[in-house]
Amino acid sequence: MSLLDLSPVVPVVVVEDVAHAVPLAQALLRGGVGIVEVTLRTPAALDAIRAIAAEVPGTVVGAGTVTAPEHAKAALEAGARFLVTPGSTDLVLGAAEDTGLPLLPGAATVSEAMRLAERGYTELKFFPAEAAGGVPYLKSIAGPLPQLRFCPTGGISAATAPDYLALATVGCVGGSWLTADPADTARIEEQARLAAALRADA
Repeated sequence: MSLLDLSPVVPVVVVEDVAHAVPLAQALLRGGVGIVEVTLRTPAALDAIRAIAAEVPGTVVGAGTVTAPEHAKAALEAGARFLVTPGSTDLVLGAAEDTGLPLLPGAATVSEAMRLAERGYTELKFFPAEAAGGVPYLKSIAGPLPQLRFCPTGGISAATAPDYLALATVGCVGGSWLTADPADTARIEEQARLAAALRADA
């Protein structure tokens, strides 16, 4: 199954304290969201991926903010099951592809999307979604690039997510609002339930 079809919302998580990782992932899973992207923006990120992979087997954990070749190998060794890049350079793409993991490469322009399509990708991260044009932008490129599907990420909220999900070219959205407070598992579970229902409401 495609990464874009696992959940209407892929939680994009910044983990500062590895102790929050497993309870956070368990709360998301209880709420019906079985995928999480842990961004490689903190010293705790790889350990968080390792903990979730080991202790929450029902969750598909991936590594986001893969911006250097060494990130890809480190994420694989930590137990990540997919990789996400904010942009797409040849070095990073090559290293990510070498891991054999599913990859969601980032694009913000038509040229970047076309270049990735030439490389064989049909599912991309659209980032930064709101700053790069949002829903109107994705609508406008659906004509010339109908074969591509997107996971828009960046500036999307619970209020705007349904607008993106209503587009035929959008499989899911990335969002940080589900885990705004990594320690508040009750709120995380509640937000996950609401997020899991978004596709039906879109």
